[in-house]
Parts: sequence; structure tokens; C-alpha cells
Amino acid sequence: MFGWLKRFFRDEATAAGRRGAAGERHAAEFLKRERGFKIVARNWRSARDRRAEIDLVCRDREVLVFVEVKTRAPDALVPGFHAVTPRKKRAMRRACMAYLAQLPRRPRVFRFDVVEVSLGPDDGARPAPPAILHFENIPLFAKYYLG
Repeated sequence: MFGWLKRFFRDEATAAGRRGAAGERHAAEFLKRERGFKIVARNWRSARDRRAEIDLVCRDREVLVFVEVKTRAPDALVPGFHAVTPRKKRAMRRACMAYLAQLPRRPRVFRFDVVEVSLGPDDGARPAPPAILHFENIPLFAKYYLG
């Protein structure tokens, strides 16, 4: 009876997933090319809590960087930076702590960044390059966190 409704939401979910994957790919390329980061992991998930996901784990020289990528449509009402809500920050903090716990040697310095990728319209024409904004060192941990 509601088959058409299920198909509609499934198609929306796959389109959003493709858009998010494209945004993460553009963000990784940007961080490597423009900022000189080394990509350590993509879409890392905790073995204990599958909900805990980190989009990108990077190295900026000696600093371990956890990156949340927010892919936006050109007409999005909320910018990607503001889409990282307190609830999302709590989830990211849990994921980062799980990632750090599984390392044999913890890094001395780590930080949290947000990369906002604004993709152009997907109308079949030659796509415009995405607009990318990189917000560094977003407060996620306590000021004097020692872990």
C-alpha cells in the first residue's frame, strides 16, 4: 500500500549518500592538495559502537586531525559549520575517544576540524567545482584535556 512512499524515501537516502560520499572525496582531495594533510582513515567506525563514525582522520605534520565533512546543496539554509550541533559534537567526542583508545601510541596533540563542501546543482551539465571551507580547531574537548 505504501510501496511508493518507501521507494521515494529510499531514493532520497541513496541520493543523499552519494552526495555525502562525493563531498567527502572532495574534502579529502582538498586537504591533501591545499593543506598538505596525509589521510590516515576514511569513514572510520568503532568496533564497539557502530554509530560512532569519523569521516576523515588525517595527519597535519605531528597533529592528528579528526575531520567532520558537511556536504551542502547550494541553496542550503544552514551552513555546514552550524550543522555540527552539540549532539553531533558529543557523538564525535565519543568516536574520537574510541579511535584514540585503539592506537598503540597516542599522539601528543590532536584536534577537530570541520570541512564544508558546497556542491553545485546536479543537472547533467558539466559540474562546477565545489566551494570548500575549512574550519580548523573547533572546540570539542575540554581546554586542558589530558585524556
